[in-house]
Amino acid sequence: MLHLLEVERINASYYKCSQVFTIKLQLTVTFFVIPFSARCPRCTLVAWLCCLTHWLCYRAISHMANELRPCPCDIGDRFDYGGRGQEVQIEHIRAYVSKPSASTDKAVIVIHDIFGWQLPNTRYMADMLTANGYIAICPDFFVGQEGWKPSNDWASFDDWLKTRQASKIDKEVDVVLKYLKEQCGAKEIGAIGFCWGGAAVQHLMLKNPHLKTGVSLYGVIRFFDNGSNLLHPTFFIFAENDDFIPLEQVTDLEQKLKQNCKVDYEVKIYPGQTHGFVHRKKENINPQDKPYIEEGRKDMINWLNKYM
Repeated sequence: MLHLLEVERINASYYKCSQVFTIKLQLTVTFFVIPFSARCPRCTLVAWLCCLTHWLCYRAISHMANELRPCPCDIGDRFDYGGRGQEVQIEHIRAYVSKPSASTDKAVIVIHDIFGWQLPNTRYMADMLTANGYIAICPDFFVGQEGWKPSNDWASFDDWLKTRQASKIDKEVDVVLKYLKEQCGAKEIGAIGFCWGGAAVQHLMLKNPHLKTGVSLYGVIRFFDNGSNLLHPTFFIFAENDDFIPLEQVTDLEQKLKQNCKVDYEVKIYPGQTHGFVHRKKENINPQDKPYIEEGRKDMINWLNKYM
């Protein structure tokens, strides 16, 4: 028989826990072990009450964990990739530029996530665009400030973000547009972005009249401008199992687009995938993920091809 004293001891250990993983483990133990270990009706009732308490507390702590870690980015699979392009100085910003062998007047601005413009994964995506015939440029939209590091304290993220707002990149975008038109001969220019960059893409699709189209990959919805009246065709890529972009938010975004948007758009959710799946996961990490990673990348290219 599991005595009430033992239930209280387990309950107390739960409240002292500070790691969500441990909380999940103890929650599982509580739900599946404690009730079936209790022999008397009184112990069973108390055990189930503890289950309910644990569940409510876990929900609250999970919410607090998300608030303490307000951006879902994780470094994921950092590619061992050097890049085929080159770094250039464009007025006050640095940028990675990759050009196809054949001449083209089509270019894509690649907007990085919180880890910055030098992340190999982002350069890999830029080179993928180049392999499909586009000039690709990944500017340093943090303008010399450091990208986020996995070792940083997430409690400081909001302060860090105040000087790196996704809606405050217009000056840099104007510099990049001028460079692409004058130095690269670009006439049609689109934009893609990941996470922080995905939010920046939506901002540009709402505000910048000089772009043709955009692809926002798992852009953090809470970073988005409060608007859905897009100026240009926009493709939104989301992951079904994105812990930090709930599907309810995606549904709400889609409803607003249906009400207000007068240009083409698409919102697509990829089954079983998590945040960052298109540009952070290695295709061979899980055979079940590979088709969706490839599909997301193909969809991105197809969207650009359609509107540029």
